[in-house]
Amino acid sequence: MSDPAPAARRDRTNVRRPDVMELVSAEVARHYESSLVEQLRTRGGRLDLGNTTVLLAKEFGFCYGVERAIDLAYAARRVFPQQRIFLIGEIIHNPDVNGQLRAMEIVSLPWRELDASYDGLSEEDVVIVPAFGAPTAFMDKLSELGCHVVDTTCGDVMKVWRRVREYARDGVTAVIHGKSTHEETLATASRALGKDGAGHFLVVLTLADVAVLADYINGRGGSREELLAHFKGGYSPGFDPDLHLGKLGVANQTTMLKSETEEIQRRLRAALVTRDGDDRNFSMFDTICGATQERQDALFELLAEPLDVLLVVGGYNSSNTAHLVEIGEGRTATFFIQDASRLRSLEEIVHFDLHRGEEVTTGYSQLLLGGGPVRVGVTAGASCPNNLIEETIFRLFELRGIGREAVTAACRNGEGTA
Repeated sequence: MSDPAPAARRDRTNVRRPDVMELVSAEVARHYESSLVEQLRTRGGRLDLGNTTVLLAKEFGFCYGVERAIDLAYAARRVFPQQRIFLIGEIIHNPDVNGQLRAMEIVSLPWRELDASYDGLSEEDVVIVPAFGAPTAFMDKLSELGCHVVDTTCGDVMKVWRRVREYARDGVTAVIHGKSTHEETLATASRALGKDGAGHFLVVLTLADVAVLADYINGRGGSREELLAHFKGGYSPGFDPDLHLGKLGVANQTTMLKSETEEIQRRLRAALVTRDGDDRNFSMFDTICGATQERQDALFELLAEPLDVLLVVGGYNSSNTAHLVEIGEGRTATFFIQDASRLRSLEEIVHFDLHRGEEVTTGYSQLLLGGGPVRVGVTAGASCPNNLIEETIFRLFELRGIGREAVTAACRNGEGTA
């Protein structure tokens, strides 16, 4: 008996049909939008009620790439109402959004590595590629299986891919500023291998990592083995620091802190200048996504205001949201909350501690509930929907003794706003 014929390879599936997208827009708006937030935004982002002031950053919440990814996921279910739909990992890093997709029977597949889950897919199945993208091995597997592929990869991520492919073509090792275990960085690293797989990459996360790398480049560091041990799991197959640090090009996970990426670029350029006498072997280009930068800049502007407390709303595994928390820390009391439910009671805030890597509880009633005036800043990462920001605002005022109806009326009528 002969082997079955291989599944036909399919081009990416276009689900953006006008009739479908009209229905999707209404559904997404119902799930995630907020008239309260939009009214507040148009009035300068400030609401004063009683002795409580809430100040919204000028830029926050869903970016275009996130909106597009969610729209395409919802559209996939409408275009393929009876078929099995799968998603590589999470569409974005927000539990509320991912929970909505699970309710639509969109099943999450493993994203760290290809496993037996993928062998059970057929050409009748639909697979959604998340906004972070997916490694080339995953895309090749889906192509071989002949699945319908709905690719929601963000355009800013694909710009980085183009650049690291150019590095590979030119014999330049890509130094990727990011988290080596993050979905986007894994996808970018796979493109840094180039079309023939001969390219190389090294992932750095912190300035301490860069110091180790710079010292090795300049002959001040430890042994080759020590360098490889330090970056274990964060470099390309066959990477040899004695061969592949001749030419370096910086790229990054698009959601990193811009100031840190710029410092990494400066230090690596300096290391190569020290070694080579000039920077002819150094390349870079700005790969921080525009939405990430806008939200960081808007937070710096918000922090120029006198604030008693800053609330950053979003998924705890969201990189761009975590960097907003880093900006806030050291400037004012900052709490990273997943949603309004974390403002739990009259006595406590439940929030994510970046340094401990876990959710903790902090007593902070003197600001939320005390009798004196309080000014609260609110922002959110690019993966946080407006409905969660709305509920946070309502909860803040509720804890200060001001009901939902009063907040809604003030925003609708333009009262208490700058």
